[in-house]
Amino acid sequence: MPGKIIVAIDGPSGAGKSTVSKRLADELGYVYIDTGAMYRAIGWKAVKLGVLPKEGPELAALCANTEVRLGLVDGEPKVYVDGEDVTGLIRTPEMSMTASAVSAQPSVRARLLELQRDMGRGGGVVLEGRDIGTVVFPDAGIKFFLVADVAERARRRYEELKAKGVDVDLAKTLEEVEKRDYDDSSRGIAPLVKADDALVVDTTKMTIDEVVAFMKERVEEAAKP
Repeated sequence: MPGKIIVAIDGPSGAGKSTVSKRLADELGYVYIDTGAMYRAIGWKAVKLGVLPKEGPELAALCANTEVRLGLVDGEPKVYVDGEDVTGLIRTPEMSMTASAVSAQPSVRARLLELQRDMGRGGGVVLEGRDIGTVVFPDAGIKFFLVADVAERARRRYEELKAKGVDVDLAKTLEEVEKRDYDDSSRGIAPLVKADDALVVDTTKMTIDEVVAFMKERVEEAAKP
């Protein structure tokens, strides 16, 4: 029997990371860890308390005194902040940009890095984010870097928000995706970048089933003794 390894999945917004990671973890019998949701959670609490997403004693204290927990309810991943279910509250365009802002702050990254490593160090996990293969688990058993055409990523994001009843505009969504790409790739701390040993998967014209099947096969190969 192959052992259970750490699977690192990175890539820009809208490349399909969340959908694919959840499916892949389910098919492998692994635990799914959405690290991006953890940054959104911190951003949500910062907005709620009126704390600016910039480095300083207020943000550092907020991180130190915030419990972020990921759970599974009826097969659906949930995000809790200090015991409150914020799963739906953190999936807005505003929280997406706030998450990008707080993720550039050293105190936030240090605190969540500690939590993420604690969650994943035993293996048998699929971690999704933007710096998993480069910073969180540089020695992960296998690393993937998902990409897709920016127009396709914006369309996916637009359709996702529209399905949730959010009033969105496709052109504005494209602008937001491009800005998020720039912010994530240009930040000074743990920028979005492909690990040298990551497998690039272009999901632009692939179905979810095709992407998951390809990645599952590679994980099983990597997990062999």
